[in-house]
Parts: sequence; C-alpha cells; structure tokens
Amino acid sequence: MTNAPGAAFLHYGHQSVDEDDIAAVAAALRGDFLTTGPLVRRFEEAVAARLGAQHVVACSSGTAALHLAAMALGLGPGDVAVVPSLTFLATANAVRFTGAEVAFADVDSETGMLTPATLRAALEGVAPAHAKAVLPVHLAGMVADLPAIAAVAGEFGAAVIEDACHALGATYQARGGMVAVGSCAQSAMACFSTHPVKAITTGEGGLVATQSAELAERARRLRSHGIEHDPARWTSAAGLEDGKPAPWYYEMPEIGYNYRLTDIACALGLSQLGKLDRFLARRAALAARYDRQLAPLAPHLRPPARPQGGSAWHLYAVRIDFAALKLARGEVMRRLRAQGIGTQVHYAPVHTQPYYRARYGARDLPGAETYYRRTLSLPLYPAMAEEDVDRVVAALAAALKLR
Repeated sequence: MTNAPGAAFLHYGHQSVDEDDIAAVAAALRGDFLTTGPLVRRFEEAVAARLGAQHVVACSSGTAALHLAAMALGLGPGDVAVVPSLTFLATANAVRFTGAEVAFADVDSETGMLTPATLRAALEGVAPAHAKAVLPVHLAGMVADLPAIAAVAGEFGAAVIEDACHALGATYQARGGMVAVGSCAQSAMACFSTHPVKAITTGEGGLVATQSAELAERARRLRSHGIEHDPARWTSAAGLEDGKPAPWYYEMPEIGYNYRLTDIACALGLSQLGKLDRFLARRAALAARYDRQLAPLAPHLRPPARPQGGSAWHLYAVRIDFAALKLARGEVMRRLRAQGIGTQVHYAPVHTQPYYRARYGARDLPGAETYYRRTLSLPLYPAMAEEDVDRVVAALAAALKLR
C-alpha cells in the first residue's frame, strides 16, 4: 500500500516558516548589512532575555556552538570531557576538535540520558587531573537531571557544558523553582541549535548561552578567526599611530574559526523567536495526543518517558520491542515511508562509531545500546494537524501488526 492520494508526506521534523518570516528575511536583504550587522546582536539579546542568560553568542551551527563552548572553556590536549554515548556525533566531535579526549558515559535505558550514576562511573575512569568538562545532552527536548549532574561534576572539578540543541524552551526544577534551560543556573554554558527541525530556525545556526562575560567574550573572538579589535587587549604597539589606535588594525592572539551567523539568518531567528511559545504549546499538544492514541499498543510500544520539568518536545521517540515482535526496524520504517510517514532513529551510540571504536576500543554501555535498539522517532512539528497524529498511529500499528 502506498501513501493515500493528496496526503502530505509527514517528515519526522520540519520547519514552520510563515509569510512574516519571509518578510523579515526580505527586509534584511534590503538593509545595509547582510552579515556582522545589527540584527546579529539584536537576536543574541532577544534570546538572552528569553533564557535569563547574561550573554548569548550566535554562530553558524549547533556544532559550532559546542566547539566554541569547548574552546572558550580552554579544552585542549591532555584534557578529558565526559559525553553520553547516546547523542549526535557533534557532542563528542566538538571535544575532539580541541584535541581533548572523550570519555563516553552510559545513559538510562528508558530516557537515553546521562544520569548522576553513569556520570560518576565515567568520571571515576578518568585521571582526576584530566577531567575538565561534562556535556550532558537534553535528548529529544527532555532535560537531564542538571542539579544532580552538576553536583557530581563539581566533585571531580569538571565544568558543565549543556548540549541543549534539542531543548530551546525547555525548563527544569532547580533552587526551589522552574528555570529555563540556557539560564546556566547549573552550568558554565549551554549550546543550542537553530537547524530547520529544531524549536526555531535560522536555516542553520547555533547559540552559546552563558552568565560569564569572560567566556562570552572569548567565544565571540573565536567565532571570527580569533581576531581582537579592542585596543585594550592588543599585545603590540604596532596598532598605534601617534598614540591612538589605528582604525584598520587588529590582532589574532589565538587561532579561531569563521563561525559567524548572518544578519539574514538572524532576521529569520528574531521572527521565529516571537513564535516560540506557540510552537512549544503545539508540540506539547501533539505529544499528548500521541500518548493517548498509542496507549492501546502497550506493552510492545511505549511512549517517551514523561519529563519532570517542561519538555521542548523536539522529538517524539517511542520505544518498541522489535525483537519481541520479530520485526526489523528498517522494515517498519520502510512500511511507514510507503504510507507517506517519515521516521528516524536518534541515535546510534557514538562509542560504536568506527573512529571512536578505533581510538578508545570497544566499550560496554548497555543502557545506550538498549535504548538504541528500541527507539524510533515519529513525526512531530507544529504544522501537523491532530489528524496527522491519528494517521501516524494507525499506520504504525499496521506496520507493527498490532491491529
């Protein structure tokens, strides 16, 4: 059977771009600056206000955000950062970009996230002098137990960098109340992605949030080749003419990258940010409908574990016992695609990737491997109708031969 005539293909995730977003981008194109202009700072300030962070640095991708955060923290050769194995490659790769090593931690088999216990186990395998950072991942929009994770990291002298690429708009319980992911109440920095499938989009893009002026300043400098324009920080008198700073002069005290985000992208981001609450509410409503509609398919299929705080609902990742059903996950995905329904797997454990297996050897991380074997992400994005959820559930039940 193939997709019903006229039925739209349902991607696992998709951007929601309206006419006002297009108008905002068009206005930026008519402006004086296409990049490194005022819209970048306006977008950063608007996101900072939303998160409750003192500083936000916009950059070209979520991967760039993680790399900038790792560099700003000073990660380098001889250092080790703990990364949960159940994540996108970028979390670990950003550590390796700096020359530091990765210690992979196991995750909870139900949530796919780092726990205080799995973090402690990973840190106990690292020489104390080398443990520099911990990168908890807020998987699928759910929030890891940040207060407990920060406490364990602190025992080992490791800083916390949140991989919040799935979690813009999420909240969690801390200090007697709910706080926003990105407020950095329990971390040095938090990193976000504005890829098209995320909560808001700038086309491609990323954000680094922090309460530290020093970390933000270094991330900004590294975002643009490591260039320093501030005469107060120059190390040479070569930039002075008659005792005054030469208007053309700059220095590069350390090497950086071209990780800038354009004004065009930030115009889209500003427009999208104004819709974040609506997007989050719609995602939550669709997730609740999925919960209700999928309940009859238990015990072979279970919905995502419910969050303690406020999830951003980036993904709706169900857990399916494919082995008990005697079905191959790939075959189920192909059956759904034939019905016009896209799905995805988030993620293959990073410690099993050839590069990391060759570098660190085989690892036994049963929580990550169990979660991976059973996970499947179903379509979830704001433009979906409630009837789309019903269509997905009906097709999934048929593909699993549960109805």
